[in-house]
Amino acid sequence: MRTYSLVSELPLRVEGLELDGLEQPVSSEFVRRTTVIRLRGEGQEGAGEDVTYEAEEQARFQAAGPALDVSGEHTLASFSALLDGMPPYRRWGFESAALDLALRQQGRPLFELLGRTPAPVRFVVSTALGGDGAARLRRLSGFRFKLDPTSDWDEALVAELAELDCVDVVDFKEAYTWRDPERTAPASVYRIVVDALPRAFVEDPDLADRAKAEILEPHRDRISWDAVIGSVADVDSLPFPPRVLNSKPSRFGSLERLFDFYDACAARRIALYGGGQFELGPGRGQIQYLASLFHPDAPNDVAPAGYNLVPTPPGLPRSPLVPAPDRIGFRWLQP
Repeated sequence: MRTYSLVSELPLRVEGLELDGLEQPVSSEFVRRTTVIRLRGEGQEGAGEDVTYEAEEQARFQAAGPALDVSGEHTLASFSALLDGMPPYRRWGFESAALDLALRQQGRPLFELLGRTPAPVRFVVSTALGGDGAARLRRLSGFRFKLDPTSDWDEALVAELAELDCVDVVDFKEAYTWRDPERTAPASVYRIVVDALPRAFVEDPDLADRAKAEILEPHRDRISWDAVIGSVADVDSLPFPPRVLNSKPSRFGSLERLFDFYDACAARRIALYGGGQFELGPGRGQIQYLASLFHPDAPNDVAPAGYNLVPTPPGLPRSPLVPAPDRIGFRWLQP
């Protein structure tokens, strides 16, 4: 059975909408801002999170409110149709809020409706290596990591990472257009990383670069994609059938595209691991919830938000996360 059909006809009554801004300083140059979308109806509230990165766009959204009137009687499918044309990150905020509200109005949790049992969620810590090299990784002893190789990586650093044996994913980020080209890893770094970390997935490499493509040719089963994946059609357009992919729900925008992607990957035996978008509110728990249902035992980049802080606060939950779905709705209870 198509997974989306299990939720598409859920009835939904929307009577009100509220937007709440969240922010977290990351550095002197960057403050992360998101918007919590709250849909209300029948004495219940559904929550989602718009993870659009542009701070000015978040400010405009919060000040003006959505131009779209979403009040009334819907099904999840008819509500989704109202959002056609909305950017994926914002649409995901509305659709996840609508799913949460519809389930709460029915008094049911998502896992029950999908017929899946929430499982412990294995996660990695995604972090940058600063001037102290792998020192932070040593301080977080016992964790697994997702790291972004850059042009300044050398043999000594990679040898240290190999000795620590704690890296599950290396993300070259070559599918992004915003990255400073001077930080992009050259083919020489590709060679060092791929050879020294033979069990790590290789995410978003540049296969248009002949030298890099030749290095990665024997390692196709390790190549994963993230930034270009927002539908089944995107999977079909990859240069070769993948064996593993990074699944970021907000990139899909709609529940239908996300659930059809899950179905297609299961049918094609494509392994998945989850990714986040620096969520500050309920969106973080929701991607942990989905990971617990669809790919729990994987290097999920869905660590609790506290791991984004430097230094890392003491007492944070360790991997794997204990299943924590709310008794109704689409919420993951944070410890």
